Amino acid sequence: MNVLDRFLNYVSYPTMSDESSETIPSSAKQLVLARRIAEDLRSIGVKDAFVDEYGYVYGTLEANDPAIKSVVGFVAHMDTSSEASDTDIKARVVEYNGGDVLLNEEKGIVLSRDTYPALDKYKGNHLVVTDGTTLLGADDKAGVAEIVTAVEEIIASCKPHGKVMIGITPDEEIGRGADKFNVPAFGADWAYTVDGGALGELEYENFNAASAVVTIKGVSIHPGSAKGIMKNAALMACEFNALLPEEEIPSKTEGYEGFHHLISIQGETELAKLVYIIRDHDRQSFERKKQDFVNAASKMAEIYGEEYIDLALKDSYYNMKEKIEDKMEIVDFAREAMLQNGVEPIVVPIRGGTDGARLSYEGLPCPNLCTGGENFHSRFEYIPVESMEKVKDIIKTIIYNTK
Repeated sequence: MNVLDRFLNYVSYPTMSDESSETIPSSAKQLVLARRIAEDLRSIGVKDAFVDEYGYVYGTLEANDPAIKSVVGFVAHMDTSSEASDTDIKARVVEYNGGDVLLNEEKGIVLSRDTYPALDKYKGNHLVVTDGTTLLGADDKAGVAEIVTAVEEIIASCKPHGKVMIGITPDEEIGRGADKFNVPAFGADWAYTVDGGALGELEYENFNAASAVVTIKGVSIHPGSAKGIMKNAALMACEFNALLPEEEIPSKTEGYEGFHHLISIQGETELAKLVYIIRDHDRQSFERKKQDFVNAASKMAEIYGEEYIDLALKDSYYNMKEKIEDKMEIVDFAREAMLQNGVEPIVVPIRGGTDGARLSYEGLPCPNLCTGGENFHSRFEYIPVESMEKVKDIIKTIIYNTK
């Protein structure tokens, strides 16, 4: 099966993860695709492919050349973001010759070149798009399809290669993709997550990440007799947010600049809740950003009383650069594989995270390769077929070059 057909099959499975769930995986529907991926791997010759009790898919491509001792791994995730619907995805391929792409005539939904100027890079390519009412799922079903198809072609070629480990995870989008990943059993010397964006992206730096949950209790009373008594939790929530640096938000930062991001806010007079994520590549700046939240909470406590403000800070993952910078040869392997396939490497920091960040801290160095997709977590997500083919070939080259 070619990479496009496999990808189109995988995106037909709804696999949104559920942050409110305490199960592993967080949504049962991920298991349906997990079983399909394991079945696909077995059908192409990965005889030991299986789904474990947590919904992780593992498989081994055994070496056909005993002289090759290194073991390389490839990791992708099967779940999709909650930022847009994962149900009834209507994926199709359009030949792109410039300008806007009409996604949905009935609803007037257009993939606009003015809004998404990166489209200019793909003139003459064939784009996989949706009807504009759902996400596509290239993040990261493209990565899954590219890995499986690369392995299929390697098995068919009979060219000499070493041992290759395959790992497909659930729940990456809610930060739990590495929670139950069995690093010792995986057994790779190093691995690559295939979970990046545009063709050529190669990443070994990511954000340090934390979450912050602010719970504010208020005091309610009839507004006609509220003076000196009412504490309006909804207004207090606004006041808390105003205490944070106003320039350090996603829409005002780029590159290595970190941010705090208000994910959600709920509030009424008696109770309000704010949920944030905190991100920065630099560990000192990261700690300072967390301290901004501590200072804001302390200020609110001074004004209203400690019993009315609760701050819960929790670290999520750290910058994998700290674990990879003394193993840069694995980044160079990927860079060389890109060049051999006519792709110019674009080494950039991830303004986000991957399973690879957590896995790197658990003893599996794991830089991130591109998938070729654009506009992830969006109804305007798309991926060029030609980019998927290139990434599949880059994976094959890494495997053939591993000694």
